[in-house]
Parts: sequence; C-alpha cells; structure tokens
Amino acid sequence: MENKREINGLQPYLSPMAVWALSAGTAIGWGSLVVTSGTYLSQAGPLGSILGLLIGLAMMLMVANHYHFLANRYPGTGGLYNYVKYIFGYDRAFLVAWFMFLIYIAIFWANATSVPLFARYFLNHVFSFGYLYTIFGYEVYLGEAMITLAAIFLVALLCMNSKTATARSMVVMALVFTVGITVCFVAAMIGHGSTDMTLEPAFIPDKSALRQVMRIAFISPWAFIGFESVSHSAAEYKFKHSNMFRVLLISLITTTALYIFVILLSITAYPEGCENWLDYIRRLDEFQGIDGLPAFYAARYYLGDVGVYILMASLLALVLTSLIGTLRTISRLCYAVAQDGILSQRFATLSEKQIPVNAIILVVIVSLPIPFLGRTTIGWIVDVTTIGATILYGFASAAVFKAARQEGLKKDRFISGLCLLILAAFLVVLLIPEIFSDQTIETETYILLTVWTFLGILFFNRVIRKDHARHFGKAIVVWIALLAFIVLMTMTWVERVNEIREDAVVDEIASYMDGTADGETMSMDQEEFLDIQRERLHDADNQSVLIIAGLFGLSLVVLLINFLSMQKWEKQAIHERDAARTVAYRDSLTGVNSKHAFSDKEIEIEEQIARGEAGPFGAIVCDVNGLKQINDTLGHKAGDEYIRSACQLLCDYFKHSPVFRIGGDEFVVVLQGRDYDSRYEIMQAINAQIERNLGRGEVVASLGLAEFDPQTDHTFHDVFTRADERMYARKMQLKSMGAVTRD
Repeated sequence: MENKREINGLQPYLSPMAVWALSAGTAIGWGSLVVTSGTYLSQAGPLGSILGLLIGLAMMLMVANHYHFLANRYPGTGGLYNYVKYIFGYDRAFLVAWFMFLIYIAIFWANATSVPLFARYFLNHVFSFGYLYTIFGYEVYLGEAMITLAAIFLVALLCMNSKTATARSMVVMALVFTVGITVCFVAAMIGHGSTDMTLEPAFIPDKSALRQVMRIAFISPWAFIGFESVSHSAAEYKFKHSNMFRVLLISLITTTALYIFVILLSITAYPEGCENWLDYIRRLDEFQGIDGLPAFYAARYYLGDVGVYILMASLLALVLTSLIGTLRTISRLCYAVAQDGILSQRFATLSEKQIPVNAIILVVIVSLPIPFLGRTTIGWIVDVTTIGATILYGFASAAVFKAARQEGLKKDRFISGLCLLILAAFLVVLLIPEIFSDQTIETETYILLTVWTFLGILFFNRVIRKDHARHFGKAIVVWIALLAFIVLMTMTWVERVNEIREDAVVDEIASYMDGTADGETMSMDQEEFLDIQRERLHDADNQSVLIIAGLFGLSLVVLLINFLSMQKWEKQAIHERDAARTVAYRDSLTGVNSKHAFSDKEIEIEEQIARGEAGPFGAIVCDVNGLKQINDTLGHKAGDEYIRSACQLLCDYFKHSPVFRIGGDEFVVVLQGRDYDSRYEIMQAINAQIERNLGRGEVVASLGLAEFDPQTDHTFHDVFTRADERMYARKMQLKSMGAVTRD
C-alpha cells in the first residue's frame, strides 16, 4: 500500500542514461582526480591499487545484484531503508537510514567544500579573502565560505525547480568527465613511449604485495559509495526495474575504469629531480599548484594547457554531479523516512512538480555551518563513508539472504551469504585496526562514529515518543548492538590516543637516554624521571577507563529511557487492544459474548480436541421463537427487549457456562463444569419454564442439547450440528403446543 502511494507521488521520468549518470556521478567526485591517485599510489603502487580496485569491483557487482534483487521486489522510494523496513522491520530500517544520511551528507559536504579548493588550485586563490580563523591547520576564509554556500544554493535551486533539467545536466556532465579523463589517459599512454620515464615500481618497495592489494580492497567501498544511490529513485524510473542491474553494471565499470585511468595517468610523468613516480608521490608536499597534482601534471606534460583545461572541466563536472546526485539522494531518503514518521510529515510532501522541496531545503539548512568548519574536519567526516558503506552493503547482503531463503532461491542466497562474510571481514579490519597493522582510518573518525551513534540513540527516543502507529521499538537487540558499537568505537579511539601518548613517552625516554632532552629534564635523576613517565602512562590509562565507562554509562541511561518509552507505548497498546477486544467480544444488545468471541471459543475447543486434551463439555443451541411477529406488530424496540429477556433466561439457568449470541435470535451455550454435570436437570427446568410461558406473552425459545463424544466427534462443529438438529426438533414440538415458530 505504501509503495503504491509513493509511486503515485513520484512520477517516472528517469531514462537508463540518466540513471547511469546519477550512479556514476554520485560515486566519484573531487577525490577521484585530486586525492585518489596520490592516496592509492602511496599505499599500494599502481599494480596494487588496480588489483585492489578490481577486487572492490567484484564486490560491488555482487552488491549491485543485491540492489537489483531488492528494487524489483520493493520498488519504492528510500532505497535500502525501504528494503530493510519490509524485510527486517522498522528498527533496523531506522539504523540504516541514520547511517545512510551521515554517509551521503558527508559526500555532499566534501564536494561542496572542494569548490574553494578548486579556486585555490586553478584560480590563483581568488576567493581566499576575509581570513576568519585556522581550524586544525586549515585556514578558513569568508570568501571561500561564501562560494561554498553559493554552490550549495545553486545546486539546490536546480534540483527544486526541474527534475528533467537536473537529469539532463547530470547526463551532460557525466559525459564530460568520462570523455575528458579518457582523452588525457589515452594521450599519456600514447606519448609515454617516447619518454625515459619509468612506470616502476609496480608496488611500494619493502612491503608485502598482498597486504598492499588488500589494503586498497578494504577501503574500496569508499571508491564506489554512491553508485547505489539511484535505488532511492526507483519509483522514478521510466523503464523496467529488471534493467536496473545492467545500468549499475555499466556505472561500476565506468567508475572503475576512470579510477584506473587516473592512477595510470598520474605515474606517466613527474617533475625533473624526481627519480620515478614513487619519489614524486612521496614529495608532493614540496610542489605547488598543478605540480602538486599528479594527474594534472601529466595532462599538462602530454597535452599542454589544453590537457589542464580538459581535466579542470572534468573535475568541475565531477564535483557538480556528485553535489546534485547526493542532494537528490538525501532528499528522497528524507521523503521516505518522513512518510513513516521518523521526520516531520512536512518533509513527506511534494511540490506541484513532484519534487520533495522541503527535504531539499532541510539538507541546505543542515549544511549551512559546514563551510566554516574547515576542510580538515570535513575530511574526518568523509572517512566515515568507508565504514558506513561497508555496513550498508552488509545490510543489503543480509536482506537478500533472508528474502532469497524465504523464496527458495539458492543462487542468490549463496552470493549474498558470501558477500556478507567478506564485508564482515572488511568491517572487522576497519573497526579493529590492530588486526591489520596499517591504520586505514583516522583516529577522529572513531570519535565521529561514536558521537553519531549516540545521537542516533537519542533521536530514536524522539521517534518512539511520536510513534502513534507503533512501528518502532520492537527489536531490543538492535539497540544492544548499538551500545556495543559505541563501546567498540570508544575503545578503538582510546587505544589510538594511548598509542600517541606512549610514543611520546618513548621519545622522551630516548631523548633523556641520549642526552638531547631539555635542561630541566636532564637535571632529574633517572629514578625520578622514570617515575614521572610511569605516572603519565598511569594517568592515561585512568582517563581511558573514565572515558569508556562514561560513554557506556551515558548510552545505557539513554537506552533505558528508550526502553521505558517503549514500555509506555506497549502498556497503552495492551490497554487499547484489551478495550477493543472487550468491545469485539461483547454483544452490545444483550451484554453476553459476541459471535466473534464464539468463533475464538470454537477454535480453542477444536485445538483441544485435535491434541486429545478436550474434557467433557456440551453445546446448547437456542433459537428465540416469534421474534418476527413481535417486530412486525410491536416494533423493533419491543423485539430487542424480547431478545434481552431470552438471553436473561439462559443466563439465569446456565450460571456457570459462557453464553454467546451468534445471530439476531440465536444463542449458543457451551456447557461446562457444574452446568454440564447437571445438564439434564437444568434442561428439564428451563423447558418447563418455557412451556409455562406459552400463551402468556413471555419468552418462548427452542433449545437443543448435545454432548461431546471423543469416539465420534472430531470437531466442535460435530457437537454443534447435533445440538442444532435437536433444537429444530424441539421447535416443532413447541409449535404443536401452540408456540409461534415463524421468524
């Protein structure tokens, strides 16, 4: 039902070409040309980087198949949030949405804040005016903050005003960067043969080649995150969802090829004085402007200024497509979660052009402080995407695994299970860096993840308190897992900080031993000096324990508050359910049990019969005589009073058995206990009373009794049928005595 409503709201308009552009354009941005080449090459060399990316591509092909599988079954807005909601429930879907928002907003912020960097590199610092402050070593300028905000506003206006113009712009810009990077790569490959420059070494010397390849593979989700963002727009496809995998496949191949082109382009040329590409990469800090950007340096080397202009256009197109793609994705995610009450309903509304304008405005408002935080801080946030992407792709694998198991699809179950295991291994390496000696994630990233997870627990309390539909708060294990995640992140963060402190202590001890320490330190005797160092380490350990215990305790308190909120809703739900059950189980006219209650009683008895646990019981079927005549002559009010009198008669005689009204003038009594033991005496007494009522205007009713026989009766209906037959026999008997039997 929800999918139908979404599809009616977001109208199909995206062609396969537009979806490819959105997928590829969101997956790669500023980092692919400016950061990726140096980062990958410095860690694994060209061959290690390419092999690691190809492993990542293989993983992403499995993930693409997962999204194809899920989108064809749940073609609504919200992507993975939508899939997890229907397969695992709302609690896990909230987790997915919470981390998905962080990942996509981080990509959006990273590309928005790259606009002033573009000006620094290529426009001679034209916007570097109005110095404000330096934060974590990065100088923040008012001019650069303003140009960043301008880029955000312009992209938002484009996305709010025209869906088709946005899609066409994405296609054009995706073609620009694809063709531009390819042209520069081909020119370098052709021209490289005439130079003395070497492409060696293939790997970083003195390091394990396998470890280098796996290091790139572990962070490969960062290189591809965003390609799956088109799943959020599945309701807007103007083509069959069965073609989705083909589009994602082309997008992944395009993305991988462009990464490889940039990596190879970056090692084909290097400035004079550098022995080879490795020497160049290690000395990048010594170079300014174009010389400090390997891909741009190579493009200029082979194509002159034209090569630089081509890559500049490509880089600008990469930034803009990433901004547009991520903004569209976040707005569709906000639109989807608002429909389920996670966000205000105002974000679930569409403009006349079927665009979630309010959701786009929300993203802009949240992004307003970002230009003033400095690029270093944004870099830490972006680092989160590596871990976040691994978690999200793991959820996609788990969703397919469960759905495939339910549908009996062995191939999809095997692929999703394999992918889930690999991603779990990736996540362990990323979250517990001690397993892998190279630290792939910055220390500050663990702090950010801890804070974001804690905020998620707080925000979930708001969701529970406003959850009138009772969708959330049913999977306690999810929140226990979140608490464990916070503890793990905190421990990793503290471990990193302790390593830094320990290194400082070791350095100070070394300087003391070799006599290079300052005069005050050297004036201490050895025992005093070592006591001070031991005390520093001891203080560091105490601080670590306090931080871990504090965050754990605070998170536990919030979880307890969430649990109490869930308990409150549960009690209210039980009360409402009991009230509804009372209404449904009580006949409004007579006050005895209703037909619905009789149906449940019948099921209960039949289950007891099936298990061989049914004790002695009987059934009395009662039909009130002459009701139609009373309604026709005296009115329905008198008829209702007549029915109540008949019901009271039954209740007076069968005081220990439930009485059910199953029709207008039909009742059933399930005989049990003392009533069953005295059934013949009671039946004789009530029939005598009914016969006395004949001709006196008082209640006349026909009753039939049958007892349960475990030898012949297999269902309650068997007993009921015999009682019903005997009731009709009694009706004929009363007719012969002058009773009115026409109803």
